[in-house]
Amino acid sequence: MLKDFTLSAYKGLLEALQKAKYNFYTFEDWCDGKVNGRYVILRHDVDLKADHSLAVAKIEADLGIRASYYFRVVPQSNQPDIIKSIADLKHEIGYHYEDLSLFGGNTEKSIIHFKQQLQHFRQFYPVRTICMHGSPTSKFDNRNLWNQYNYKDFGIIGEPYFDFLGSKNSDNGVGEKVMYITDTGRMWDGDKYNIRDKVSNELNDNNIKLQQPKIHSTFDFIDWLNSNPDQSKMMITTHPQRWTNNTREWLWEFFAQSIKNTIKRLIASRSKI
Repeated sequence: MLKDFTLSAYKGLLEALQKAKYNFYTFEDWCDGKVNGRYVILRHDVDLKADHSLAVAKIEADLGIRASYYFRVVPQSNQPDIIKSIADLKHEIGYHYEDLSLFGGNTEKSIIHFKQQLQHFRQFYPVRTICMHGSPTSKFDNRNLWNQYNYKDFGIIGEPYFDFLGSKNSDNGVGEKVMYITDTGRMWDGDKYNIRDKVSNELNDNNIKLQQPKIHSTFDFIDWLNSNPDQSKMMITTHPQRWTNNTREWLWEFFAQSIKNTIKRLIASRSKI
């Protein structure tokens, strides 16, 4: 039986996307209006184990694919040599910001830290897009920093949760919803383990609601792509720490994610009280 969340499975997913005639773009490309046809925006949130991201980036580069990599400030993610190597492979680098959580909701300290870290990551790439880190154990939503400030004042042209995945921007202008799918929970249908990485389920202007396909495993995803789906626009978000061919690391991530999922479900249930 084939194991999911291996680099081999990930490569198979990319090849299935190519076979299904999807064009690959970075989020920066989308913000610049460079996308066309059937497309997928490939986004990676580098939360931990930055070396796994480099392994993923090399697979993509070998297939002629560019993706967006968002790095946190924590040392498990913020590895300068790895960031530079990924940028050298022509991928986009962005800031996976969590400033409001780090500073306990203090917006003044948070924005100072945001500017400092943005400058740090711009050593490796002319960072023009950012993406919030969900910080599931924090009561602070990092996106709320922009209730007081405007990220566009810092040379940022896009943030996915505001500019791409919000209800106003979740269709392509002709009534078709953009599909958003993420490997949160170490599965592709882990919404119940998701604290903040959520997309509006509102109807778009033409009252067309996206019918999300039933995809649990990467192999389900590949089978769906092989069925020649009508869906022509999507964003895929992965957390590369979960993807490895190393058996020991794979088992560790499997059991660690099971514990995380239990904790996330408790947090989610308490937030509804």
